[in-house]
Amino acid sequence: MATQPCEIYNLAAMSHVRISFDLSEYTTNIDALGTLRILEAIRICGLEKSVRFYQASTSELYGKAQEVPQSETTPFHPRSPYGQCHVYLFSLIKANQRGIYLATAKLYAFWATVNYREAYGMFAVNGILFNHESPRRGEDFVTRKITRAVAKIHLNQQESLELGALDSKRDWGHARDFIEAMWLMLQQDTPEDFVIATGQTHSVREFVELAFKEINREIVWEGEGINEVGKEKDTNVVRVIINKKFFRPSEVDLLVGDGLKAQEKLNWKPNTTFKELIKEMVAADIALFQENLVS
Repeated sequence: MATQPCEIYNLAAMSHVRISFDLSEYTTNIDALGTLRILEAIRICGLEKSVRFYQASTSELYGKAQEVPQSETTPFHPRSPYGQCHVYLFSLIKANQRGIYLATAKLYAFWATVNYREAYGMFAVNGILFNHESPRRGEDFVTRKITRAVAKIHLNQQESLELGALDSKRDWGHARDFIEAMWLMLQQDTPEDFVIATGQTHSVREFVELAFKEINREIVWEGEGINEVGKEKDTNVVRVIINKKFFRPSEVDLLVGDGLKAQEKLNWKPNTTFKELIKEMVAADIALFQENLVS
């Protein structure tokens, strides 16, 4: 072979949960079958004993959370096509580790039971990562949508932003810290699955408030439900509007990770705080749009 990798990190996915409801078949093809194809390629090429495989799993596995916080032993209950795909992938990886015949159940309307008959003793692990953000986050994700809008408002390029559920809560960390955890998983003597999380939860509302503070503007809230708005305290200008099209068909419960196992076995912990993350993202987007103005 021209290329003989020793580590493979599968980060490929259609990972936008809201869009996964609209593109459930596509999500299944990419997130579920895509991983199966990589595992099969490793086997067919005879690399199952020499390659270590990392699968980027997700806190969306927990969906309708059975306990808080969520750990490696918390039962899965996904509430989106994206999460359902990753439950299937988690089962697939476990089959490889245990060397058992595995039948995975049909997880949604487009997916039938799949039998994975043989396992090959691969070093294959799942990283059950909770939300991880950075200035490189896709523009459709709520965190980047907020920081981009705040940057544009700061530069007088935008008047307001539209959001969905303000009180949805997530365990948000920095992608830079989480990438280190991915690498550490493949440096262990035995393959194990790990929850990677900060152990702290924050709402979309908090994210909005802190992002606006980075441009020295305080947001106050008026109204209820879809009629709620966020206004600048000093000017009374409406900056945040609720649009029901951004609500998920089924919202997940409180997702907050228990990363104790990663702390103990990987000697890993997050280094970036929630406030530092937002500060970095807002500053990066301001710099981006200022550069665009100059060019």
